[in-house]
Amino acid sequence: MEKFQFEGSAAAITGAASGIGRALAFELAARGCDVALADLDEAGLASAAKEISATYARRATTRRVDVADPKQIQDFALSAVADFASLNILINNAGVALQGQFDEFDEAQMEWVMDINFWGVVRGTRAFMPHLQSRPQAHIVNISSIFGIIAPPGQSAYCASKFAVRGFSEVLRHELAMSNSTVRLSVVHPGGVKTNIARKARAGTYLRESVSSNELADRFEQLARTTPAAAAQRIVRGIERNEPRILIGRDAQYLDVIQRFRPATYWSLLAGAFKRMSV
Repeated sequence: MEKFQFEGSAAAITGAASGIGRALAFELAARGCDVALADLDEAGLASAAKEISATYARRATTRRVDVADPKQIQDFALSAVADFASLNILINNAGVALQGQFDEFDEAQMEWVMDINFWGVVRGTRAFMPHLQSRPQAHIVNISSIFGIIAPPGQSAYCASKFAVRGFSEVLRHELAMSNSTVRLSVVHPGGVKTNIARKARAGTYLRESVSSNELADRFEQLARTTPAAAAQRIVRGIERNEPRILIGRDAQYLDVIQRFRPATYWSLLAGAFKRMSV
């Protein structure tokens, strides 16, 4: 399959006001793409769009979107396609986190995570798919996590959502290939990337140990080795090469190898390291 051509393309990105989403918007604009940006953070979106227009002379539109709301996703797709007829990249990036073990949060909180992390991906893909199928070349990027490959204690809601993104993405990629579609698909598994997801994480209603979001974020940032810009560059390279699975960071690569060699018993090798990291 021919190399993906970014010049003259356009991308729709959710969760684009900060972190990996914002970095992807800048990386794609630098390669000649216009961008349709969605997030709940309108100020962050406006700042990103202004800088992209000034730095790269590319068009950047913004829209406040809650990806848990099917209508808002559909409206975003309609407006993005209306603004950019050449739109051929979709990046389902928006995501949230929830602190706590399974018995420390309620069902409504787990539904909140699944609505954003999983159903946001499914609905975004469905909303944009008819247009993407009409393009001579198109690519979908779904952001999972290294916690879509391994499952540490305390991450049951997050892992459930990210494993679901992985399964959905792999099936859809195979279906697209079987139908000789022009649409490609990559699923991304970031390790520790310096984003705000930990700082914005919600706490389980019945959390036994009180840990502030700032303390959790500080721990995470000490461990996170990859910058959003580096993650974005790696993802864009994966789009260019049509890579089915994109691992971000040496930590993700290491954990993926461990899981491959010990798929049922990897935790006995990793438990001590994770415990030390959480102290």
